[in-house]
Amino acid sequence: MAVKLSTVEKPLLEATRDGFGRMLAALGEKDSRIIGLSGDLNDSTRIDWLKEKRPKQFVQAGIAEQNMVGMAAGLSLAGFVPFAATFGAFTFRAADHIRVSIAFSNLNVKIVATHCGVTTGEDGGNAQVLEDIAFFRSLPNFTVISPCDSLEAEKATEVAAGLQSPVYLRLGREKVPIITSAETPFSLGKAEVFHDGDDVAIIATGLEVNEAMIAARALAKEKISARIINMHTIKPIDEETIVKAAKECGCVVTAEEHQVTGGLGGAVAEVLGQRQPVPMRFVGVQNRFGESGKGAELLHKFGLTSEFIVKAAKESVKARK
Repeated sequence: MAVKLSTVEKPLLEATRDGFGRMLAALGEKDSRIIGLSGDLNDSTRIDWLKEKRPKQFVQAGIAEQNMVGMAAGLSLAGFVPFAATFGAFTFRAADHIRVSIAFSNLNVKIVATHCGVTTGEDGGNAQVLEDIAFFRSLPNFTVISPCDSLEAEKATEVAAGLQSPVYLRLGREKVPIITSAETPFSLGKAEVFHDGDDVAIIATGLEVNEAMIAARALAKEKISARIINMHTIKPIDEETIVKAAKECGCVVTAEEHQVTGGLGGAVAEVLGQRQPVPMRFVGVQNRFGESGKGAELLHKFGLTSEFIVKAAKESVKARK
């Protein structure tokens, strides 16, 4: 049964980074162990919101992501709970430090990546990270979370703070509809069904969850019943919900603002390939880098809007028969 979502007719728009910043500031006021680190992107990542309330719990690392990760590792060893924030594309500058200092050592460090996906917009292809899920989910000890809206980002931030292990929190720049509510469940590693259906299962993450909900309404007009699953935790992934959906629907579509290689689609395919093979289609970026433009325009250009999910769902249903 679908969980309770927002009942607002015209949902508010807010970036997931805002939910993160709001919750981190609230957590910092309660817990002096919470430390925010910035790679000279205080305002953009919303780390500023913690700095304004608790300036002594903020570290400015400057444009030196490797040093920021090293400092976060040291703070973790000293008993603090560091949140190191930068643009998603810039996390790769510190890839070796993240792998060795954090993942290999299994330290309690949270890597917070904002401005992920093509909706980073005018900053261009070199700043539009589309490979990060593949990298972080391949690292032992890391948890990977990709919230669908700002309320879910708040919940994810709070849960991440309570884990005693590395976390990668993937956030966006673009304002997206708030489709969840305070009552919408959020449990790490547990996907949520946002819309019931039994003809095709659409498993989405991040802003693609809202696009999938729009697609479900369009499919319903064509007598295709779509089950929409919000896969906010990509690692550990909810295998049981994936397998159940595949068994009951007979085909699956994944949707993500990420390369189709190694991301959510790859993670779902790994599960189904071993436990419940069914026809699949992948909505995501097809082996290319991003480019400069308006976020909404780029979503369409890269085939990530609801109409492309509808097309993939129809193909998946046809392949099932």
